[in-house]
Amino acid sequence: MAAAADPQLLPQAILATKREGGAWSRAQLGALVQGGLSAAISRPQLGAALAFALCRGMSDEETVGLTEEMVNSGRRLRWPAGGGPLCDKHSTGGVGDKVSLVLAPLWASLGLRVPMISGRGLGHTGGTLDKLEAISGLRVDLNEAEAARCLDSVGCFITGQTGALAPADGLLYALRDETGTVPSIPLITASILSKKAAAGVERLVMDVKYGSGAFMRTDAEATALAESLERVGAGLGMQVRCALTPMSTPLGRTIGNALEVREAVETLAGGGDPALRALTLRLTAALDPALEAPAAAALDDGRALAAWRGMVRAQGGDPDAPLRGLDAVKQSLVRAPADGYLRRLDALPLGQAAAALGAGRAVAGAPVHPGVGLELLVVEGEALSAGQPILRVWHDEVGLEVAQSLIAQAVEIGPR
Repeated sequence: MAAAADPQLLPQAILATKREGGAWSRAQLGALVQGGLSAAISRPQLGAALAFALCRGMSDEETVGLTEEMVNSGRRLRWPAGGGPLCDKHSTGGVGDKVSLVLAPLWASLGLRVPMISGRGLGHTGGTLDKLEAISGLRVDLNEAEAARCLDSVGCFITGQTGALAPADGLLYALRDETGTVPSIPLITASILSKKAAAGVERLVMDVKYGSGAFMRTDAEATALAESLERVGAGLGMQVRCALTPMSTPLGRTIGNALEVREAVETLAGGGDPALRALTLRLTAALDPALEAPAAAALDDGRALAAWRGMVRAQGGDPDAPLRGLDAVKQSLVRAPADGYLRRLDALPLGQAAAALGAGRAVAGAPVHPGVGLELLVVEGEALSAGQPILRVWHDEVGLEVAQSLIAQAVEIGPR
């Protein structure tokens, strides 16, 4: 009824406002979101609105308004008062990025509460939920009551987004992909922060990645997104802190679901890859510089690992069971063809290679193989001898030739 009463809320008027370079009012943003969900605004009209937003831009005030309307399109999770602050971490996506698996229990071991709503992988980037499902019995479809019990008993959980949480984001996210409007920084900002605000997060650390294996290819693009996230977060009453991190080479030593869980557990036990540990502590310092030293101690003295085991049990998993899929695949080595130095391990083709083996998906909703992936045995800059193993490929027969071709593209060996 409101759209009929006010001509400025008609779909054609909303489109004309942004097409002509104007700013959407809060009422127009509400009509756009609610109209899209109710089909009062058609998919072509909604796609046109996204295209105009990409081309004409949106102010911070508009982005705050859009984010709040997206939050209000569904349920807003409420957690009991008391206890530590409600904190979360989000990454813009990368190759071998298993930091969320480490940070949630690590922060819980420090007395923070971590209600982490995560997603699945698509394309060459892995998904936290896909990795967790390599753990026997673990559930990533917790309802609100189950999530609250985990938060109360363990201090953290990692689960998937339900359709009741910011449903407008699901609609707009799919349309952005279809209409080629994914690169819009205001739309990316609203998508990320709407889910976090709906989940009740008070303090958020954003790992904004740049490089060949990231969505943002340059540090300038990553900086623009980070600044938008921090400004709009402040407008929403949320503390958002961003760290810019490179993603031209994979993070850590593994790419693949069960392999990355194994590496995350090694890090939680005080070991693991030094780069993964360093980034974990850097993101903790971004949340609160005073927590960096206690976090390092919690990794080394067993508290972080104990919190991980508690989280796995609370979500129905068995932390002592063998990880799913690893015993059902073959292992093959990729060796250096000659003496030299490893000049490059390109994240993008390595992520694509793991996806080709079955660790990732090209279409949303497709299944993934928990046991396949890549294990990096050397690091960039390392001196190599002819025949020395560079990577271990965990595979069955699916996608092996494609993966081998992509690995060859990713590895560069030179005399210097």
